[in-house]
Amino acid sequence: MPGLPVSRIVTTAPSVSAPAASSVTHHQRTLRDIFPTKMSSSFYLVFIAIGLHVTGHCFPGTQNEGKGNEVNHSPARNSTLYKMSTSNADFAFNLYRKLTSENTGKNVFFSPVSVSSALAMMSLGARSDTQTQILECLGFNLTEMQEEEIHQGFHHLLHTLNLPNKELELKTGNALFIQKQVKILTKFTTDVQKLYESEAFSTDFSNVSAAEQKINNYVKKKTKGKIVDLIKDLEPNTFMILVNFIFFKAKWEKPFDPLETKQNGNFYMSQSDVIKVSFMHKTEEHFYFVDRILNCTVLQMDYSKNALAIFVLPDEGQMKSLEDTLMSTTLRRWNHLLQKGLVNLYVPKFFISASYNLNTILPGMGIQDAFTNQADFSGISEHYKLMISNVVHKSVLEVGEKGTEAAAVTEIRMEFRSASVNPGTLIVLNRPFLVMILDKATRSILFLGKVMEPMEK
Repeated sequence: MPGLPVSRIVTTAPSVSAPAASSVTHHQRTLRDIFPTKMSSSFYLVFIAIGLHVTGHCFPGTQNEGKGNEVNHSPARNSTLYKMSTSNADFAFNLYRKLTSENTGKNVFFSPVSVSSALAMMSLGARSDTQTQILECLGFNLTEMQEEEIHQGFHHLLHTLNLPNKELELKTGNALFIQKQVKILTKFTTDVQKLYESEAFSTDFSNVSAAEQKINNYVKKKTKGKIVDLIKDLEPNTFMILVNFIFFKAKWEKPFDPLETKQNGNFYMSQSDVIKVSFMHKTEEHFYFVDRILNCTVLQMDYSKNALAIFVLPDEGQMKSLEDTLMSTTLRRWNHLLQKGLVNLYVPKFFISASYNLNTILPGMGIQDAFTNQADFSGISEHYKLMISNVVHKSVLEVGEKGTEAAAVTEIRMEFRSASVNPGTLIVLNRPFLVMILDKATRSILFLGKVMEPMEK
């Protein structure tokens, strides 16, 4: 999101409740119905597409991070990743608070690691205050962590996330679409390819429709068809577009039995606004913790390989106070306090998507010069005055069973009952909750959001 106006960035919840029978409230009532399939959870992150435009010139012709999950890295790399995870988590929660304040009552969902890596990548071409503002906004203390260590840290992070895995699909990367016949500094293209595993494509932006098609086809392919038509209304004086993507798809380590899914349960968006949703159900051992200080319940659910989900269910009326206190130390504290126990769990099936113009958010977080004529991106080009014009982040999340569209459904009416009937602590996500998806090896928050209205796809 550099010195020329940047085109866009596009990228592509849950919580817990109180203990045992005491967690059953008047809000936890009837559910019904059955679905015949296995459940998996999929996240489709669109990207950060950053477009640079010229101004005044024309172109010449957690630690968790999961109990018992050891990080297999050398001490040096482990130390760097630990510092990275702390900074990235604090940035994630700061950005989350900004997004929620501007989207009151709406679902919030984004990929912190995608936004962080894209901005860090752009900082390679930034200089002076522009570079400092970007890195400090990302949560890095430049007196404690040098620029080179930051970029090496992102390199280790992206490389680790992209390691092949048969049980979990996780792929992240960057692509630069650069104005044809424009000279970009060799050091910049070399560094982004080496450190951020980026591809570079020469693009004729004067042919707007062809450029849009080229970028959108790339995005569609990398997200396996989940994100289409990412780039629209491209301007012919675009200098460069950075596209950052992440694709994640995984199955629960302990799947839900589709025969236990209940339809038409009440989800309380507020005291007076109730919608009907399907609830998946199971009674299994999971790590969880009732936080009496932050007034919430925290539940960890593992995916089949190297990833986990954290659901956080605030007590009634405690969402705002919880959001205000979230930081990297919160995750570390929860990690130490989570205990394994039998949980009688109800989780709504849901699909949420969100799109944000981060160029209206990031200046309020400290990245100010990059979006003005004061921007210094001379590390990208010495011949053009660049500034960021637009940063669009788009994301999609789906949690639910597969293959239910063609399944026969049998209606069953039931009520939630106390743990004395169904053994285990009762946790029912039947009001707004937070969700985080974390990578165990790197301690990175891949996705972060708030489910205010769980819509089924």
